[in-house]
Amino acid sequence: MAGRQVQIADVTDEAAQDAALRALAAGRLVVVPTETVYGLAADATRDDAVLKIYEAKDRPRFNPLIAHCSDLAMAERFGVFDDRARRLARAFWPGPLTLVVPRRPGCGISELVTAGHSTIALRIPGLDPVRRLIARLDRPLAAPSANRSGRISPTTAEAAASEVGDRVALVLDGGPCGVGVESTIVACLDDSAVLLRPGGVPRGAIEEALGENLRRPEQVTDDESPRAPGMLSSHYAPRAKVRLHAAGPAEGEAYLAFGQTPAGARPGFTRNLSASGDLREAAINLFAHLRALDATGAPTIAVAPVPDQGLGEAINDRLRRAAAPR
Repeated sequence: MAGRQVQIADVTDEAAQDAALRALAAGRLVVVPTETVYGLAADATRDDAVLKIYEAKDRPRFNPLIAHCSDLAMAERFGVFDDRARRLARAFWPGPLTLVVPRRPGCGISELVTAGHSTIALRIPGLDPVRRLIARLDRPLAAPSANRSGRISPTTAEAAASEVGDRVALVLDGGPCGVGVESTIVACLDDSAVLLRPGGVPRGAIEEALGENLRRPEQVTDDESPRAPGMLSSHYAPRAKVRLHAAGPAEGEAYLAFGQTPAGARPGFTRNLSASGDLREAAINLFAHLRALDATGAPTIAVAPVPDQGLGEAINDRLRRAAAPR
């Protein structure tokens, strides 16, 4: 990490919570844990604070942010919920689901959060201490992943500190993330529900709660005016190139396995998402294993095929974006 050493403090510690609250109220940035990935948080109602997120991440300002709320009542202060959105909120909040709904007029959320759109992305994170922090601030936290734009999302406090620690007031540590991939994003607009990004809640669970199929947008990537985070074609990327659907590594490659590790994989240059083929374990391990393989210095990371079902849909979405041209 460049520059000063940032303080990493237990998110459940009351003194750390107080320090984080003071920093956020003053318009500064704080890294917060969630069940998905670590977030780079700022008061979502302050232009100056939200601008610091974009600057710290080197993130393009046309790429909107998610506003994290303490409960449904707070979320409804900022977004307009139809029956579908309310049904999904009650089924999956707190949890790894983001809802894109019409932005409530005059709600006070920064235009930088919504990137000029008339909609807003809202979520209630699963960790109690983070929800308490938001409730004490009494304003949503804009909190994209705590990494430089396009890079691998952090799933530990140490990984977040290595990415943005020199640009924040404090890093709150909640341990390794329990989900490991970002939230699922569903837009509830125009009398329909559209899956904008697969994530920590599988498509099937959402469709069961809705009693209908989710639509997919005509564009699953948008590099000019994305409606939600995670829609850029190149994202979640290591420094190394990524080669998908690889039965094994070629000479000089690192290897990200799933299920059985092939005989030719080199010790120290191989990580297994899940030796037993468990997609939940694979999602938890995805970003940490990509980060570890990137640290080997291998020019390419070859990746084993992962089933495109359940959480596999989210895993494959992240891997395709990691492998996209940059």
